[in-house]
Amino acid sequence: MSKKRTRALSLTLASGLTATAALIAIPDAGFAATADTGSRQPTHQHPTIGWHSCMLGDDDETGKELDRAGARCGEVVVPLDYGRPKGRSITVAMSRLPATNRAERLGTLMINTGGPGGSAVGDVLPLHDWLGEVADRFDLVGMDPRFVGRSTPLDCGWPVSTWVRGGGPDRASFSRTAAFEADLARRCGARHADVLPYISTRNTARDMDIVRTALGEQKISYLGYSYGTYLGSVYAQMFPGRTDRLVLDSAVDPSAYGPRLLRPAGEANEAGLRDWARWTATHPDQTPPGEPGLGDTEAAVLATVDRIRSSAAHHPLRVGDFRLDAGSVTGLLLAGLGDDRDEPSADLAATVHVLDRAARGEIAKPTPSLLESLTFLLTGAESEYGSAQSAILCGDAAAPRDPEVYLRDIRAARVREPRFATITRNLGPCAFWPILPREHPTVINNPAPALIVQSTGDTRTTYQGASALHRVLTGSRMLTLRNARIHAVYGNYANDCVDDRVNAYLIDGKLPATDVTCR
Repeated sequence: MSKKRTRALSLTLASGLTATAALIAIPDAGFAATADTGSRQPTHQHPTIGWHSCMLGDDDETGKELDRAGARCGEVVVPLDYGRPKGRSITVAMSRLPATNRAERLGTLMINTGGPGGSAVGDVLPLHDWLGEVADRFDLVGMDPRFVGRSTPLDCGWPVSTWVRGGGPDRASFSRTAAFEADLARRCGARHADVLPYISTRNTARDMDIVRTALGEQKISYLGYSYGTYLGSVYAQMFPGRTDRLVLDSAVDPSAYGPRLLRPAGEANEAGLRDWARWTATHPDQTPPGEPGLGDTEAAVLATVDRIRSSAAHHPLRVGDFRLDAGSVTGLLLAGLGDDRDEPSADLAATVHVLDRAARGEIAKPTPSLLESLTFLLTGAESEYGSAQSAILCGDAAAPRDPEVYLRDIRAARVREPRFATITRNLGPCAFWPILPREHPTVINNPAPALIVQSTGDTRTTYQGASALHRVLTGSRMLTLRNARIHAVYGNYANDCVDDRVNAYLIDGKLPATDVTCR
């Protein structure tokens, strides 16, 4: 298998809020119950996929790449409301890159690379690279979840691309954040009140099973990263016996999943920041010529970071055409801690150098990487992404509606999480969402065979969360990468121990006899 990461993937996991409010039951009409209590499966559909070229226009670079690689794209029609299967319909888009070794083909491997709200249509290309010879044995299918990417779209017309914000611990800052999030929720309700009740992971899992049927497969194999581990777990629970190989990388604790899913990650990010500060202190070569260093010890680097955050809290930092408050600075730090390798560590150091110049009142020009991040954080360039992400989270589990719950949580956590509590425990639009979830969150507890892959230092989905999933997927095995801080391990981190064991499982379908540890 090639160890070079030849194409980029976006593996994200949003912060947000948790389920406490009452839920509304979904109607039973027209469905036969599966083993998952409350799930419904259409009994009458004979779905088909309309395959065609992937390129949607001359400027569609992803489509061009897919076409050059021999992929085909298509759509399947699914019910908007599975309680009314003959009512309004929507489309779900997908790509398929066929197995080249047809004589030894093992079936379909469906992928989801995270989000929630991430598109998977283009991700068959990097996954094909990562899988190496294994990819020759599977048809790779990347399905865009409902209202994501090339599927029937959703755009709430947001002024920003993401709803994740830092606010507090002072009341004035927190109140501004609450007003901002309430406005985002209002915009979604005004534009899409008719479809918001039907955007959920459970409905995406139902869509997946329609795709499985349309592909003519009795079972599908599945590779999910980040949020994709939750989607895969929900599918296995709702549709028992319909998964073959199941790989869940950087796993979400299903009992903690919901709008506040990043809440357990505050301490992991504090540890990750300390780890990065140690790296930075021992790499003075990353300091731009003529600039002061960030610090020659871990403590000195952290002091520089804290000085930048304090400065932004008093006066927004001017970086190019952008103005950054303390919440924006914290968001940049959190986004940069998902990978402990030298290149992303150096990229975060370059970002902090720019912020340091701004905090000292000097002209601060963003690096290309920082410009891309600021465009995403502070403009509506990708409003569709944030809109779909929030709609999925808010549709999966209800959030506390009282803003004081979050402010108290932020203040209580500051001792353990002095830098990140304001973002990992903050409120989001789900606190003001115009509708409540129509179904209870899926309770995961089944013997589906699965290989759970996790690094011990993951700052987005914690090792403790992956261990929790391992306990409720009673037929699973855990593949642990120790002494690593990485979100998305298999294929991405180029660890032979991990990659070889995942490849072996995908080829022969046999889980390790016991849990396995790699270093």
